[in-house]
Amino acid sequence: MALSNEDLLAISQLLDIKLKSSLQSELQPLKDELRDMKQRITSIALHIENTTDKNIQLLAENYVPAAKRYEKAVPEIEAMQADIEIIKKVLTEHSEKLQNLA
Repeated sequence: MALSNEDLLAISQLLDIKLKSSLQSELQPLKDELRDMKQRITSIALHIENTTDKNIQLLAENYVPAAKRYEKAVPEIEAMQADIEIIKKVLTEHSEKLQNLA
């Protein structure tokens, strides 16, 4: 029994509809997962923009003045350390002299 062109065309159309339906149902979970991923990425981007970036900005705003204060204080700190070393030596010498007198 030979099929006519119309029969072959009808079979082709039925197969196309079946394949389209099958593909659609197989792709739907992937589409859903992709949509969920897009939502999570958007949420992460918003968090970075609204929270993380602001926190970094606050840290930077507080760090720069503190760093400048430290930079200005370095010579004073070094001078105090030198003075403390001298005081330790003098105290040790005086302690030894007092021990000898006693």
